[in-house]
Amino acid sequence: MKNLWSPWRSNYIESFKDKQSGGNCIFCEAVEKDIAEMSNLLIRKSDQTLVIMNLYPYNNGHLMIVPKRHIGSIEQITQEESHELMDEIILAEKVLQKVYSPQGFNIGANLGRAGGAGIEEHIHFHIVPRWNGDTNFMPAIGEVKVISQDLAETKKRLLGGYKEIAG
Repeated sequence: MKNLWSPWRSNYIESFKDKQSGGNCIFCEAVEKDIAEMSNLLIRKSDQTLVIMNLYPYNNGHLMIVPKRHIGSIEQITQEESHELMDEIILAEKVLQKVYSPQGFNIGANLGRAGGAGIEEHIHFHIVPRWNGDTNFMPAIGEVKVISQDLAETKKRLLGGYKEIAG
């Protein structure tokens, strides 16, 4: 078996060390943020969930669907939260399809540090648009992941997509 190193992932994980030890949670802080403020990554608020852009996206449009309630494990999710999380994942897929026309998606959760969670104390679900060939020589050889769109432009496009589809 060959190893493929992804050192850029450590930047993401390391960025949360101070937050975790200090008791602050970026997802809990996002509950109080204004979607219209372009300086944050918040895209949508529902009754029990948030939709937030990933600061370190794997691809353009990488979103996280997050329960507002600070919970760390999947068994703590209530039935109401579960339904809304799934509804928001479905809506996110529709919006991403409209805005970016991806050829596929990765949808899932990284549970626990060993499962790859960068923020393990507040469960969240990822939806990552994928295209044939979106993994190329840059991450494998150059240790660089190319994201071809600025986060502010991504937010503008996603907000427009949500407005068009969800009203």
